[in-house]
Amino acid sequence: MNVVVTKSSPAVVAGPSDAGVVLLSSFDRCMGPTAVTLLLVFDQPIDEPVKTIKNALSQALAHYPPMAGRLAATGDDGELHIACTGEGVSFVGASVSCALDDEEVTRSALLHGDLAVGYPAEYCSLSDPLVLMQVTEFSCGGFAVGVTWNHVIADAAGMAQFLQAVGELAWGMPAPAVVPVRCEIQGSLPRLPQPLVAAMRSHMRVETEELVALDVTIPSSLIKRIKFECGGDCTAFEAVAAVLWRCRTRAVISDDDPNASVPLAFTSNVRGLVGSKEGYYGNCITFQQVQATSTTVASGEIKDLVRLIKLAKEKVPDTFQNVGDVGETRASGGRDQQQLAVAAPRYNVLGVSSWRNLGFEAVDFGRGSPARVMWKAHQTVGFVCVVCPPCKGEDGVSVVSLCVKPEHADAFMAELATLNI
Repeated sequence: MNVVVTKSSPAVVAGPSDAGVVLLSSFDRCMGPTAVTLLLVFDQPIDEPVKTIKNALSQALAHYPPMAGRLAATGDDGELHIACTGEGVSFVGASVSCALDDEEVTRSALLHGDLAVGYPAEYCSLSDPLVLMQVTEFSCGGFAVGVTWNHVIADAAGMAQFLQAVGELAWGMPAPAVVPVRCEIQGSLPRLPQPLVAAMRSHMRVETEELVALDVTIPSSLIKRIKFECGGDCTAFEAVAAVLWRCRTRAVISDDDPNASVPLAFTSNVRGLVGSKEGYYGNCITFQQVQATSTTVASGEIKDLVRLIKLAKEKVPDTFQNVGDVGETRASGGRDQQQLAVAAPRYNVLGVSSWRNLGFEAVDFGRGSPARVMWKAHQTVGFVCVVCPPCKGEDGVSVVSLCVKPEHADAFMAELATLNI
C-alpha cells in the first residue's frame, strides 16, 4: 500500500521583527548548521490540528523570537549570530490517505520523511528558516507534527521546551509555563575552549556514505536482564547503548582486525552541570567517548560494556572544571575528543544520543501526549543511533538507527535478534 501525502504550499508564520540579536554560545558553535528532524505522532484527535497548531505557533514565536529569525554573519571572520528579524517559520499543512493503525505504512512514511519538511541542501544556509514545521492529518483523526530545525538554534531539550510552549498555547494557556532564556549571558553558560569546539564540530560534519535507516526496538525483557546482570546498577540508556555497540561492531568489523579501534560516542545534556538558568533552550550538550578494541566490544559481556559507558559518564564533569562566568573552562576532555576524531576510521565510530526524558513525551496540543516520538535520520549526520521515548503499545525502547551501510544492515539486525533471544 502506498501512502499518499497531500501537502499545502509552504506558508510563513512570522515572528516579532527587530527583536535584536542573539550571540551564539560556544555550545551552539559546536553544532554547526546541520538539520535535525523530529516527528511527534498523536493518536487522539484535536479540532482542526493544522489551523490550531499554526495559530499556537504564531503566538509562541512572540515568546521565542530567535526561532523566527535567521543566521547572520558579521565581521571579517564571519562570526555567526542569530538576527531576530521575524522572517518566520516555514509551515506546511498536509493530509495522508491512511490511518495511524496502518502501522507498517505509517512507519514507512515516518522513516522516509513524507511527514516533515527538509532543507534543500546538506547544510542550512543563512537565508533558510531556522525552523520548519509540517502538521499532517491522518484519515482516522490522528495527526503528526514534523519539525526540522537548524541545530545552531537549539538542542533536543531546547526544542522540546519550545514545542511544549506551542502545545500550551494551543489548548488555551495565556503564556508558556516556562519563561524562555536564549542569550548566553542570560543562561550563564561557560565558554568552551576553541580546540574542544572544533573537536565536537567534527562529529557533525557531512557524511558521504550511503547508510540505511532502521527502526528497531530493544525489548524490555533484554533490558531487564542486563540490569539484573549489572546488579541493578544500570540505566536503560546504558543497556541500550551497550547492545547497539556490540551488535554493530560484530556486524561491521572484520574478524581479521581484532585490535581495530571502535569508539562509542554519546551526548550528554549538561544544563545542570554548568548551571544554566531554567528555561534556557539553546544548545547545552557535550560529547563523551569510550575507547575500546573490536575484540573487547564484540566478544566481551554486555555488563562489561555497561561498565565502560558508566565510567565515561562519570568523567563528563571533568570537561567543565574551573568554570567561570566569562572565562573559558579548562577542558580536560578536549584532548580525548580530538583523539576520537583521528584515532579510528570514521565508520568505526558509533554515536548514540538519547531523546528520553528531555520533554518530547510531554508535548500536548490538547488531547494528551504523543503515541510516538521519532527521529528522522539524515544522511548528512551518519553513524548515529537515537534512543527515542517510549511508544504507546510497545514493550521496549525504540531506536532509530543510521549507523550501517546497506551491506551490513542484515548482519546488524541479525545480531540484535540473536541477543534478544
